[in-house]
Formats: sequence, structure tokens, C-alpha cells
Amino acid sequence: MSGFGGFGTTPSTSLFGSPSTQPTFGGFGQTSNLIQNHNPMKDFEVGNAPDDSIAALAFSPPALPVNYLIAGSWDNQIRCWEINQLNQSTWQSVPKAQQSHQGPVLDVAWSDDGTKVFSASCDKTVRMWDLNSNQQMQIAQHDDAVKTVHWIKAPNYQCIMTGSWDKTLKFWDTRSSNPMLVLPLTERVYCADVFYPMAVVGMAGRGLIVYQLENQPSEFRKIESPLKYQNRCLSIFLDKKQAPSGFALGSVEGRVAIQYVTPTNPKDNFTFKCHRSNGVNNGYQDIFAVNDIAFHPQHGTLATVGSDGKFSFWDKDARTKLKTSEQLEQPITRCCFSAKGELFAYAVSYDWSKGHEFYSPQKKNNIFLHPCFEELKPRSKT
Repeated sequence: MSGFGGFGTTPSTSLFGSPSTQPTFGGFGQTSNLIQNHNPMKDFEVGNAPDDSIAALAFSPPALPVNYLIAGSWDNQIRCWEINQLNQSTWQSVPKAQQSHQGPVLDVAWSDDGTKVFSASCDKTVRMWDLNSNQQMQIAQHDDAVKTVHWIKAPNYQCIMTGSWDKTLKFWDTRSSNPMLVLPLTERVYCADVFYPMAVVGMAGRGLIVYQLENQPSEFRKIESPLKYQNRCLSIFLDKKQAPSGFALGSVEGRVAIQYVTPTNPKDNFTFKCHRSNGVNNGYQDIFAVNDIAFHPQHGTLATVGSDGKFSFWDKDARTKLKTSEQLEQPITRCCFSAKGELFAYAVSYDWSKGHEFYSPQKKNNIFLHPCFEELKPRSKT
């Protein structure tokens, strides 16, 4: 196990040590030769960003008193930072440690108590990183790349759910090398989300399956995507009783669908356009993929990020846009909110949406922290 930037902890050390002994990275990595739209939002830059495209991003759960941020990337690494608020307007990122896979890391997830991180990789495995002991072990296996991993905590069981390009969904007790349950699928898993007692899985093509997780995971309903093009990301949203009631689905065609599982009114389900150029070039509009969607944990509003290098905040109930960012010099690949909703993290790296000829090794990958609590408040109804 190696620390990164020379500040790794030793294998016997807990990552949850005193932050006062850690170095700080105040504008780390902001060199003068980068062009102006490297950080047009003037957000806080996370030091020691991954060396290749960032495929996964997750803040620690509310069980932990401090914010930790995990990223998984195509350089086969999982990195952990401690995120501290220094004063009203300043945030600091402290690199804590990193672990590795034998292939690109496509997804990460936290256990509900914040002591473990799960990582899914192209090396066909899922690993569990115990942050208290700083040890890592393999806990799941597929026949092809593992695209998604989620933690499930039910009253009568707890497990991880893994979705793979081998066209299976598997459920694993982390103490056993054999899955508790294997569900065959018709296509490769491209995106998934879990909020007990609901799970939603999106596949290659336009297929979606909603699962209920009570007692034992089982299929609840198959849904044909309301979007015409490939599913790319999805995120479950909650009703006013804080129960999962539907999901937002993003596609490669700059569009998001808001889909209730059991809508009280068919008009509750709708789609909206996003991540498209304002100007029209010779009769054509530039349309970009929606790479990730995240719901604010307090307000229930949402963020989308896209291949156009912008993030946008939305109020789905008022059906309005709250904010769109300035354009960054590369696509935004992933995003997430901190447990209390005060921070929005977004990863900037090439997503290969324009092919290899647009890849530039001179452009660095970045993770930024954007204070967002006020900006995500729903519009007051007039």
C-alpha cells in the first residue's frame, strides 16, 4: 500500500488520525501555464488528483464527523482525502492514502458506518478497503469488468450489489467468497443506484429494471427507458417522507428523464434537455452526454454534469434550472454531494466522447469542491 504525494499512512495506521499532523494543499497544482478556464468557477481544488480519467467519486456518509472524499480512476487507483473547512469560505483537502486494482476503477461506494470503501474495477473484481486497519481485500468476482458497486443495509441482511458487463447483477455478503444471489440480465450493466428498499439498474440498450430489496432482492418492474438514446447515469430521488419514489436518468443525448416508479399522475414523469450548446451552428446544435446525476441530500434538488464541461443545478418539482456553471476545459465525468449538502464535488477529466484525437496529455485531471448549500435551495413557490 502506498500513500500518495509522500503522505501515505503505514498499513497498521488508521486513516482517521488527527488532521493537525497533516500537510495542507492550499492552491496545490495550479500552475501558471494552464489556460484561464482551468478553474473558471474559482472553486477549491483537491490536491494530488488522479493521473488518468476519473470514473468514480463519493463523499463519506453522515456517520463520520468529518468529510472524506474517495475517487476511483483509470490509473487503477482509489484515493482518499480528508476535507476540512478552515473558515467560513475556505476548504482544505488533505491526501490520506490510496489503494490500487489491476485495472481501471469504475465505481466506489461507502459502507453506511463509513469504515469501509468498496471499489469495482475492470480487473473483474470488487475490493473492500478497511479504513481503520488500512487493509484491502477482494470480496467479489465477475467474468467481465465490474461497472457498479453499492452498499445495501437492510433490517435482516447487509451486502454489496455489483453490476457487471458480464450481464449479471450479484449480491455479496462481504464475509463469503460466493455470492448470496445472482440475477441474470439481458445486457451489460451501465449504471445503477441503491436507496433501501429500492435499487435501479440501467443496461446497454435502453432497458431498466427496478428491484425491491426487502427480505431478499427481487425484480419489481422492468421499464423501457423514456429516453431514445443510451442510458449513461441514474440517481434515485426521495419523496417528502424520505422514501425512494423514482429516479433521474441521463443519456448520451443531453437529456434527463424524471421517472416515478408508481406515478400518481402520468404527467409526473417528464424529460428535459441539458448540456447542449446555446448557439446553433449552421442549423446544428452541439449535444453532449450527461455523465452523472446527483440529488442534494437536504433540498432534494439535483445536479447534472456533462461532456460539455459544465455542471447545472435543477429543481425537478418546479421544473426549473437553478444555475449553470462556466465552461471548464475538459468534460466533467462524475459528481457527488457531501453528506450534509454543503459541498458539491466534481471531477474534470477527458471522457473520450470526441475520440482519441481530442485527448491531450497536457490537460491535467482535477477534482473541485464547490460550496453549494444556498444555490441548491428549491425555488420558493409564488
